[in-house]
Amino acid sequence: MSEETTNIDLEVPPGHFDNTRLDKYLTLFVQNATRVKVQAAIKEGYVQVNKKPAKSSYKVQPGDRIEVVLPKAPPPEARAEDIDLNIVHEDDHIIVVNKPAGMVVHPAFGNWTGTLVNGLLHHTENLSDSSGDDIRPGIVHRLDKLTSGLLVVAKNDRAHHFLSEQFVNRNISRTYQAIVWGTPEEEGTFSGHIGRSGRDRKIMAVVGDDHGKPAITHYRILEYFDHMSLAEIKLETGRTHQIRVHFSHFNHPVFGDTTYGGDSVRYGPNSGSRKKMFEHLFKKLNRQCLHAKTLGFVHPATGQYMQFESNLPGDFNNVLDKLRRLCQP
Repeated sequence: MSEETTNIDLEVPPGHFDNTRLDKYLTLFVQNATRVKVQAAIKEGYVQVNKKPAKSSYKVQPGDRIEVVLPKAPPPEARAEDIDLNIVHEDDHIIVVNKPAGMVVHPAFGNWTGTLVNGLLHHTENLSDSSGDDIRPGIVHRLDKLTSGLLVVAKNDRAHHFLSEQFVNRNISRTYQAIVWGTPEEEGTFSGHIGRSGRDRKIMAVVGDDHGKPAITHYRILEYFDHMSLAEIKLETGRTHQIRVHFSHFNHPVFGDTTYGGDSVRYGPNSGSRKKMFEHLFKKLNRQCLHAKTLGFVHPATGQYMQFESNLPGDFNNVLDKLRRLCQP
């Protein structure tokens, strides 16, 4: 583990703590651990009971072995860093940024520096503080670390509130492109509630209605390859990892996605030169082929609709070129 974590192993002794909630038990026996901090660690999958993920409501039993990894306190606020940013548009109210794959949007456990927010703080002193803390100024929405593409950032609280309302009311227009395994129907919709996986609390999964939030993903195929496809995707909802989870759940994981099964040959021959080619692509790509290509919204000050489009990045296009050559006679 990194130096930013505290690792603790506990064994529940016989006595007065039978059937005590896990979160309450840990606040009693882990130094400086608040209930909120413990519950957050449990939710993120950093607590295991008898080598398995557990919930805060789990009732401990004598002999239970509890392994805890607690993040140390974050810096009090994000600090400005001189980071190159690809700014697509900027005015007195908003900034639209084309985020590269590999960049985290805001400081968080394991990534306190080098984030988009650190770069934005160096670029401008004007970012909204409506997020309610000092490590996410201006951030209205996010992209996964290994997903590239467009985000809009608010420079004042009025803009932040206005844009957030559009996201809540699903009035934001977002289009993604992804290379996925297999050849799904030309157009379709994936639906299924998304929540924390019961097997691994660090990842998301399609779960029962009682354990997740409703999620709807629309897609159409732009191009078919040898056992793979280029998909255009529109979200009706915005759940964590939604595109990656839905496509994986319906057996079409995003190419290169190490978390949801896209980093091995899923369709077609898995031997010889084809296997070696994909192994080379996975290693060189080092992320999922998912890009937030277009972003449209009503400007918070002018009331005018604005839409931005970004080109597919070079590593994404490199995979497309290889797949197109494979399909040539």
